[in-house]
Amino acid sequence: MKLFDFDGTLVDSNGVWEEIDVRFLERRGLTPTREYCETVGHSIFPIAAQFTREYYHLDMEPQAIMDEWLSMAKDAYEHQVPLKPGAAEYLEQCAAEGTPMALFTACVPELCRAALDRHGLTKYFSRVIYVQEMGLEKRNPDSFRLALEQLGVPGSACTIYEDSPGACEAAKTAGLTVVGVYDRFYAAHEEKMRRLCDCYVYSFTELLA
Repeated sequence: MKLFDFDGTLVDSNGVWEEIDVRFLERRGLTPTREYCETVGHSIFPIAAQFTREYYHLDMEPQAIMDEWLSMAKDAYEHQVPLKPGAAEYLEQCAAEGTPMALFTACVPELCRAALDRHGLTKYFSRVIYVQEMGLEKRNPDSFRLALEQLGVPGSACTIYEDSPGACEAAKTAGLTVVGVYDRFYAAHEEKMRRLCDCYVYSFTELLA
């Protein structure tokens, strides 16, 4: 079984969220700090919204924050977010080999479905598992254990393709084989990723036969 992350792995979308963070805070005369970007970049929507409210002492409910983020992101996922180089070709290669595939993502379901459909990727995945619906973050190994339970496979029989160092570490702890995928959002962590992952690639083109 091959398990794929979505944002930053199959699609080049992390820049969208950087822009949204900046625009959201600029509207309120605020500036994103490195600590803030690192924290929300690793979080699922509800936890990131709660953190944003507390970090900047905003007089907004987390749901209102999420609604504003979603409004800003919707057009990008429906019309703009591109695939990572070689991603579609690699999925097609795996499908031709008869390899079962699933998606395990912290992306908001509505946004993920829009981008999957636009790029014609939905057909490749037997399951799409949204970590947000678990109420966990992907840097928690339990999220991967729950995903494996849903898929009915042991960690030893599953390879995850992932760009986030925290998620890669959690996947290793849960017993999966980990292929790290370069994304500029995590470029400063490349050395750690190379130590941590079983394999590390700059793009899926390196994996094409």
